[in-house]
Amino acid sequence: MKLSSSAGLCKTRPTDLVFIIDSSRSVRPSEFEQVKVFLAKVIEGLDVGPNATRVGVVNYASRVKNEVSLKTHRSKPALVKAVTKIEPLSTGTMTGLAIQFAQNVAFSEIEGARTKSPDISRVAIIVTDGRPQDNVRDVAQRAREAGIEIFAIGVGRVDMNTLKQMASDPLDDHVDYVESYSVIEKLTKKFQEALCVSDLCATGDHDCEQVCISTPGSYKCACKDGFTLRDDGRTCSACSNAATDVVFVIDGSKSVRPENFELVKKWINQIIDKLDVSDAKTHVGLVQYSSSVREEFPLGRYNNKKDLKDAVKKMAYMERGTMTGQALNFMVENSFGRSRPGVAKVGIVFTDGRSQDYIGDAAKKAKDNGYKMYAVGVGNAVENELKEIASEPTADHYFYTADFKTMNQIAKKLQINFCDEEKPCECDSLVKFQKKVESALQNMSKRIALLENKIV
Repeated sequence: MKLSSSAGLCKTRPTDLVFIIDSSRSVRPSEFEQVKVFLAKVIEGLDVGPNATRVGVVNYASRVKNEVSLKTHRSKPALVKAVTKIEPLSTGTMTGLAIQFAQNVAFSEIEGARTKSPDISRVAIIVTDGRPQDNVRDVAQRAREAGIEIFAIGVGRVDMNTLKQMASDPLDDHVDYVESYSVIEKLTKKFQEALCVSDLCATGDHDCEQVCISTPGSYKCACKDGFTLRDDGRTCSACSNAATDVVFVIDGSKSVRPENFELVKKWINQIIDKLDVSDAKTHVGLVQYSSSVREEFPLGRYNNKKDLKDAVKKMAYMERGTMTGQALNFMVENSFGRSRPGVAKVGIVFTDGRSQDYIGDAAKKAKDNGYKMYAVGVGNAVENELKEIASEPTADHYFYTADFKTMNQIAKKLQINFCDEEKPCECDSLVKFQKKVESALQNMSKRIALLENKIV
C-alpha cells in the first residue's frame, strides 16, 4: 500500500476518531483493499498522537469487530500497519449494531476514548455500500445526542435515505456518495480538512486578497503597503474608482450532472458576494455552454447582488457536449464586445472535462486583449487546457479540485484584483504630483510678488 506524504500543515484539534467500515459480502476483497487505502491516506494527513488525534477502526457485517482501539496505536506507522492487516467479515449488513457498538465500546474510556469535554471532538466516519438489515435511525440519533459527529459515506447502490438518517447536520457536509470503491480516495482531502484545525494562512484556506495573518484556529486579513483594507475585511483597494466587467463562462455539459450544477450555481454566487456590484463599479455577465453557447444574461443587466444571484439561481442546466473553445470565442466577441470601454475585464471559466473543440486561438485572443482569465477545473478537467486558458502567473489564475463539494474552497482563494498590484501607489502618486505642482506655483507667486515690491 503506497501512501503519499502529508503536507504537514494539519494541526488537529484533540479528536477521538473511529472509522466504521462495512465488510459485508457485497464488498469484494479488492474493494475492501481500496477502503483500507482510503483510511490509511486520511490517517497520513492527520496529526496523530495521544494529545491530538486518536484513531480506532470498527469492522462490521453480521457481527462487529473492534479492529483498532483508540488506545492501541499512538503513531502513524503503527496505525497504518494495523489498518493494512484488517480482513473482511463477508456476511450481512448490521449497520445499526455497528453504530451502537461504536458508541458503547469504541468510544468508551476503557478503549482509549478521552473523558467527554467541549475541547475534545468525537467523530465517526461510516463507509457502507448497501441497505442495512437493522434499524439505524434511532441508534444514530442516540449516538449524535451523545456528542458523536457522524459522517456517512455511501458507495455504489447504497440507500441514500439510510445515509441521511445516520449523518449529522448539516447533511451537505456530512453525507458523501461515490459511484464505486475505485474513486473513494477522492474524498481523502475532504476528511483531512474536516478533521484539522489548520494554519489557514499556510494552507491557503482563507479569503484574504493580499495578506493573511494567522490567529489561533482562524485568521485576519491585511493589505500590502499602498493598499487599504475594504469594509468587507478581506479585500484591498488602491484606487477608489475602480470598475470591472466580469463574465462567468460555465460548463453545462452532461458530465456535470444536475446535482453538481446546483453546486456550481452556489459557487458563482459565492464569488458574486465578494464583488462590489453597482452601476458604476462591477458589472457581471453569465454564459453557459455545452454543445452550443447560451448567454444567460449580459454585462450590466443586473446592477445589484440580489438580482444577480436570483438570475444565477434560475439558470437551467443545458447538458450535452463540451465546446469550451466556442464558449471562449463567444465571451471574446460578444460578452466583452459589448462591455464598457476603459474598464478591467475578467473572465472566469469553469469546466469539468476535456473540450471537444480547439481552445487555443480563443484563449490566446482573450489574453492578448488584456483580459484577466481564471480557469477553474473539477473532476476530469484537463490540466493543460486549464493552464492554456489561465492568465500568467498560472499559479494565481488556475484552480482545480477533484470534488464539486469542495468548490467553495476555490471561491475563497479566487481573488479578482481591481487595481494593478505592480503599481499600488499609482493613484496616490497622482495626488502627490498635483500637490507638488500647487506648492511650486504658490512659491512662484510669492517670488513674483517680492520682485514686484522691489521694482516699486
